[in-house]
Amino acid sequence: MASHVPVILSSSSVFPEPTAATFEMAATVGYDGVEVMVWTDAVSQDAGALQGLAKHYGVPVLSVHAPCLLVTQRVWSPDPWERLGRAAQLAEALGAPTVVVHPPFTWQRDYARNFAQGLAKVQARHPDTTFAIENMYPVRMAGRTFVPYVPGWDPTEAGYDAYTLDLSHCAAARTDSLEMADRMGSGLKHVHLGDGTGEGRDEHLVPGRGNQPCAELLRSLSSRGFRGSVALEVSTRKVTSREKRVQDLRESLEFARRHLAPAGSAAPAVTSDVRRG
Repeated sequence: MASHVPVILSSSSVFPEPTAATFEMAATVGYDGVEVMVWTDAVSQDAGALQGLAKHYGVPVLSVHAPCLLVTQRVWSPDPWERLGRAAQLAEALGAPTVVVHPPFTWQRDYARNFAQGLAKVQARHPDTTFAIENMYPVRMAGRTFVPYVPGWDPTEAGYDAYTLDLSHCAAARTDSLEMADRMGSGLKHVHLGDGTGEGRDEHLVPGRGNQPCAELLRSLSSRGFRGSVALEVSTRKVTSREKRVQDLRESLEFARRHLAPAGSAAPAVTSDVRRG
């Protein structure tokens, strides 16, 4: 049931603070786990360090975001297949059931050409791991629009076994999150919870501060038979203090728990203290 859907904290939500701070804040606020965004922070790439943090704070890693961003194209290796394989190994070492993957960039010609077949091979090597392909969005610059992904920003057009639904990306693409979830169908395995205004850029707002149907999507997960995790992926980089960052993360968790709770039941409590490391 949706009331048992874990709500986890993406390490991207605490940037520019380091990966280690994610575990502290997740424990402080009361998240059910962490999603590790693999990036240039050495801790995000290190299974031993992450295992130590998870044990120390009592917060498990429940998903790993493969290094698919522009700024992570040389993390581990310039070869995208090597990066994906290393992300899968990291997820296995941490006991995380899900790896989040972006569609290939247009300039990754060989990777894009063989993406479906290569993904199947990686899946065969890691049969207990879900590789959830994330919906992206067109890029709008100087009055022009272009799509930097192959075959496009909407992974349902190509068709995959598993998907990550990112609500902020839906806003940037000016598409409805509920309709995207419908297209993903039973392949919807993971959710990136954030909001946006539809201004054509990726905002990752605290849920409820934009115009995406965040509450409706969360309430619909039970009827969709959803058994994955909801990862809070918001931008807090412009806040001026740790207290304000924690306040945004707490507001987001309260929002998620409130709308995931079955009608007539109380949402689980959210921790109110702010602890310091």
